[in-house]
Formats: sequence, C-alpha cells, structure tokens
Amino acid sequence: MGVVYSTNPNFAYAHNEPAAATPAGNQTLIVTIDRRQRAGKQVTLVSGFTGTAAELDALAKILKSKCGVGGSAKEGQILIQGDFRDRVVALLLEKGYKAKRGN
Repeated sequence: MGVVYSTNPNFAYAHNEPAAATPAGNQTLIVTIDRRQRAGKQVTLVSGFTGTAAELDALAKILKSKCGVGGSAKEGQILIQGDFRDRVVALLLEKGYKAKRGN
C-alpha cells in the first residue's frame, strides 16, 4: 500500500482492489523448460497464471513440494528447479487447470 500525497484539495484517494482471480478451469497454463541466463541449468517454467500473488505463491508451494525441489514465484510465473514438465502438467490438470506442455 503506497502513500499518496497531493496538494490538490479536491484529490480523492481511490483504493484499487486486486483483480478477482480467474477460476482454475478457465486458466490455460503453459509449462516449458528454460535454460536462458541460468548458467546452463534447467528450470521448469509455468506461465500464464492470472490471480493474486498469494494464490501464485500457494500454487508454487504445492508444485515445489510435490516435485521435491526448490523454486520461486514472481511476475505471474512459477520457476521449478529441474526438468519436471510432465509431472507439473499432471499436477496442474489434477488441480483443475488447463495445462499445456510447451517445448
């Protein structure tokens, strides 16, 4: 939550609520492998998620624990260390998401 300061006496602060999350069945997530800027290490990249940061973190935590590896979630993407494309697609389908395997 940011601080807004205005010298305009007619200024009205409008608090923007985060957008409501799209239901899992309506989201198409793309699961790919990425090696760029990672010193040759492979990461499984899940992109296309729409929702709040808390929901993204919760999904990332589930995927990381089921795969038994580390990773991160930021900017609407989930990074899972290693090549777990098939397992991640299966887990996402189990959770009700539409998941496609990329490259």
